[in-house]
Amino acid sequence: MSGGIGPRRRGRELVFRLIYQADLTHDGIAALWQAAKGDERLPEEAREYVEALVGVLEAGLPDLDRRIEGALERWNLARLAVTDRSVLRLATAEFAHLPGTPARVILDEAITIARKYGREESGKLVNGVLDRLARELRPGELEEAPGRRDAAGEGA
Repeated sequence: MSGGIGPRRRGRELVFRLIYQADLTHDGIAALWQAAKGDERLPEEAREYVEALVGVLEAGLPDLDRRIEGALERWNLARLAVTDRSVLRLATAEFAHLPGTPARVILDEAITIARKYGREESGKLVNGVLDRLARELRPGELEEAPGRRDAAGEGA
C-alpha cells in the first residue's frame, strides 16, 4: 500500500475528486473516470471500489441528492460548499448501495476526507448529516457505538 493508506481510502479520495470535478465542470462522473483511469495506479481492490461507486453515482445521483436534502437541516444542497456536497454524495452512495462496508467506517472516512479537503467546519457538518443518513439507510448500525445516539440531533 503506497502512502500508508488502504486501497479503499485511496479509492474514496479518488471518487471524491471525481465528484468534485463533475460538480464544477458539469461533466459526467463516469466520463471523468474513463478519462482518468489510465493515469491512476490503484490496487485492484481500490479500482473495483471506484468502479462500483462511479456506477452508483452516475446512475443514482438525483436520488442520492434527494436523500441528502432530506437530512440537511435549514440548508439545501446547492448552498453547501462543493467539497462538503461531494463528500456527502460519496458517503451516501456507500450507505445506500455498498452494504459490505460498516456504516461507522463510511462515516469516519467521510469525516476524514471532509477535514482534509474542506473548511474548518466541514467535519462537523458532514458528521451531522451523515449520522442522520446512516440511521435512515443503515438502521441499527450506529447504535452499537456508545454515546452516539444522544449526539445525533446536534451538529449540522
